[in-house]
Amino acid sequence: MPLDFTNEGAIANLPEHLDFEVEFEDTKVRDKRYVVNARTGEYINIVGDVFNCADHAQFFYGVQDAMTDNLSDFELSDAKVSWKSARRNGWAMMDITLPNTAKPITTDRHETSVAQRIIALHGVDGSCSNMVFFGAIDFFCTNGMIRGDHDKVRRKNTTNFTMDRFIDELLESKRDFEMQTARLQKMADTPLITASVKELLDNIIKSDKKADKMFTLYNQEVSTRGRNVFALYSAFTNYASYADERNGFLLRQTANDNDAINMFKREHEVATWIETPQFKQLLAA
Repeated sequence: MPLDFTNEGAIANLPEHLDFEVEFEDTKVRDKRYVVNARTGEYINIVGDVFNCADHAQFFYGVQDAMTDNLSDFELSDAKVSWKSARRNGWAMMDITLPNTAKPITTDRHETSVAQRIIALHGVDGSCSNMVFFGAIDFFCTNGMIRGDHDKVRRKNTTNFTMDRFIDELLESKRDFEMQTARLQKMADTPLITASVKELLDNIIKSDKKADKMFTLYNQEVSTRGRNVFALYSAFTNYASYADERNGFLLRQTANDNDAINMFKREHEVATWIETPQFKQLLAA
């Protein structure tokens, strides 16, 4: 299936700052050229002379068309879409939540619900390949969670991009989401000993300072969710969702507009932590 699209009946329109055609302009270096925003004339990046890509609109409306064709009207109705961008709008992220897929997660002290989430990344500046991820979002605190690298859908960033694998994964996403919610409920049902949590964090997080701050954040989650594995997981996803005084995990300020990229990298950190043998052992009983 080629990357063709129409934005009639789109789930969400592309923001104006991402809705531009890409042009290329030669540099004075033989094998390099500029990526240019054709609408504003802004130079976005320098890439190799064989680099090519679809515009953001082609990619994101292509993903939306595939969702519209393969998910039910009920699943798609009330969809919530947020957009993030970085690198002079060369990198963009579409984050879609499907509230009508929500499932409850209950601890001995608290109940929340999680819903399916589809995250699409696209770069016109050579910063990333086309990617689509599947995951969930916790409605209690809007923490996001991706399920790990094995759920990632990658395609080389090229005009010959096809959606075939994405559609296959999309059709399986409902079953996968059921499996994910079952795992989250097991986390909610599994108690934790405070001393064990500190030891685990010291082992799976390679920074002592970050591990200490995560332990503090875990205890904040405990006050609402109780002392269970889900509270620990919620601390992880809180770290991946916020970077301010709410959790103390501020982003390092730089001259580059990479905040959105750095926050998404945190989601990968969380996906790595929950796949460690130490974390999986918590649920082994």
